[in-house]
Amino acid sequence: MLVHQWEEHDQGDTDWKEMTPGKKIPVFVDGVVLNGPQTDVKAGEKFVEEACRLMMEEVVLKATNVNEKSTHGQSSGSSSTPILGATGNLVNHELSLHLQVCEWQPPEQLRQLLDLEMRDTGESQDKLLKLCQDVIHFSVKTSHPRFFNQLYAGLDYYSLGARIITEALNPSIYTYEVSPVFLLVEEAVLKKMIECVGWKEGDGIFNPGGSVSNMCAMNLARYRHCPDIKEKGLSGLPRLILLTSAECHYSMKKAASFLGIGTQNVYFVETDGRGKMIPEELEKQIWQARQEGAVPFLVCATSGTTVLGAFDPLDEIAEVCERHGLWLHVDASWGGSALVSRKHRRLLHGIHRADSVAWNPHKMLMAGIQCCALLVKDKSDLLKKCYSAKATYLFQQDKFYDVSYDTGDKSIQCSRRPDAFKFWMTWKALGTSGLEERVNRAFALSRYLVDEIKKREGFKLLMEPEYTNVCFWYIPPSLREMEEGPEFWKKLSLREVAPAIKEKMMKKGSLMLGYQPHQGKVNFFRQVVISPQVSREDMDFLLDEIDSLGRDM
Repeated sequence: MLVHQWEEHDQGDTDWKEMTPGKKIPVFVDGVVLNGPQTDVKAGEKFVEEACRLMMEEVVLKATNVNEKSTHGQSSGSSSTPILGATGNLVNHELSLHLQVCEWQPPEQLRQLLDLEMRDTGESQDKLLKLCQDVIHFSVKTSHPRFFNQLYAGLDYYSLGARIITEALNPSIYTYEVSPVFLLVEEAVLKKMIECVGWKEGDGIFNPGGSVSNMCAMNLARYRHCPDIKEKGLSGLPRLILLTSAECHYSMKKAASFLGIGTQNVYFVETDGRGKMIPEELEKQIWQARQEGAVPFLVCATSGTTVLGAFDPLDEIAEVCERHGLWLHVDASWGGSALVSRKHRRLLHGIHRADSVAWNPHKMLMAGIQCCALLVKDKSDLLKKCYSAKATYLFQQDKFYDVSYDTGDKSIQCSRRPDAFKFWMTWKALGTSGLEERVNRAFALSRYLVDEIKKREGFKLLMEPEYTNVCFWYIPPSLREMEEGPEFWKKLSLREVAPAIKEKMMKKGSLMLGYQPHQGKVNFFRQVVISPQVSREDMDFLLDEIDSLGRDM
């Protein structure tokens, strides 16, 4: 049978043109051919295959291999190999045997080394792969065993595998019809996390960051206090006050600003010498707010403060909250993972009395950024009542399945990533006992580092750590004979010891470690242990390298 195509000639007349069987008649709309896919599928598949190979070779295999750690930045006899950057510039690139934590370049130089311009025509596959290689080369290797800069680090292989799957599937988890597996996975993970907190039942949602979880909890507490705010807004409300630790995460101020509560209405409660909220001071602040004619509605406690790793006394704070009828939210974004350890969960004693909890498995449990849950004790659908907008194009109530699984209306988001899946995969692979072992090992390595700091000349511990945050000063030889006093601390500050050492280690690429001033104390280092790829040798290297970089100051 012959298939015909209608063809118009330049003269405007028409005729039939015979075509071979199997070919489709081209369809044009506004001059665009609509037959078949526009994408070059074979080229796309080849690019994904090569990009994944590059990821395995340059990120996974190198950055976590003990043989890849730079040894004081020296090549041990191996020469630097010059390679061309994307714009043709020569770049000194150490052989992979000595992969650095970072390849520091100032912004102006990095712009020249990377081809950042988007052009009218596409780039070749070889050029795109070269760009991928450059991105990896100049990015910080957060999976490197000597990356200690933030409250996340390391590489969990199971989480990574899960992330690759979700990136390929590209789901959004608002309704069961478009994301059946991932919604059931989220339900299972939330249930298990709720059990860890100590609640018999509860609710929850995964959010894009602990800051968002804290903000959602703040808004939820306000909605519980005055439900009319959802429809009527802020007008007519009394002056609302939230109380939190002086050591709280800065997201508390941001949330108060964003929600219209106002940063002046965040009362910061005094902490003790270890950074823990003082319950008696909390009680005083509540009474003070009421005497001012304001209305306290929320207390935010912290389990694992960002700098010191302090845990607020939750039981005593809960007593105060119950006495005054206040919502208790616990920001356990950092410290929540201690709940999986039978040995260390005592740090969060009393957390079961909280009304809501923020917990980030992407930190200590290495689920991959980002993986952040907001857990709520309430089971009356308070989350949905507070956040639901009842979009009829998504959340139809006459669907053919149980619409209670369309959980997206509990979130402030519409499109939402399946972040629970990567944590679920890690938990399935390791089991609760494996997660517990990961937490216990981090504590043990921190304890080892503390003991080494006490032994070594030139290192001074800020305080005995409660968690895996180890805070300490490095004292250069030129100041070691000075008596500790105002003049000593002034000189340590003026010489900018910590910032100068940080600059040297970054430019050398040997390790990354954070520092900060805090509560009137001059800059000190904060070392955080997370990754199971970190070893005792890395703790020794850390102290050796700091001494090597700072001894001439």
